[in-house]
Amino acid sequence: MPQEIGHIDAIARRLQRDVLLVVFHPPREKLTEDPEVLLDLYANHDWRECPVRLGLIQWLESQGIAWLPCGGVANTSMMDRYRGQVYVDVPYDLKSPTYQALSKYLELPDGSMRYPEATFCVLPLSTAMENAAHDEPGFWDRWAENF
Repeated sequence: MPQEIGHIDAIARRLQRDVLLVVFHPPREKLTEDPEVLLDLYANHDWRECPVRLGLIQWLESQGIAWLPCGGVANTSMMDRYRGQVYVDVPYDLKSPTYQALSKYLELPDGSMRYPEATFCVLPLSTAMENAAHDEPGFWDRWAENF
């Protein structure tokens, strides 16, 4: 069934705050400088079956933490496919017990990622605001006409 997936920067602008997301990719130890091998790794990385993604979603739901699939930051220079990214509806607040639990789930004590297939990110509202023009009525329709 088709589903509309919002860009993470649009989510930040709608909420008027920094937002958290988790990006999934092939394990870092498999990444390479060889563009052909790298393209093949990404082409064959099935986010639908990614155990780390499935585990995160199960954990979020068990904790009562809302989440949504989300796209990356909108870019008018290219179109990118959905790669399984997850917006996590927890404010970026280092003192929040919910944020601390999420961070503990995703990160090791030294701040590195617990799972090599995931990257835990914050998108500052200031960065999201750079694309504020995208929210103007008809922006994406006009963009599509000229793509």
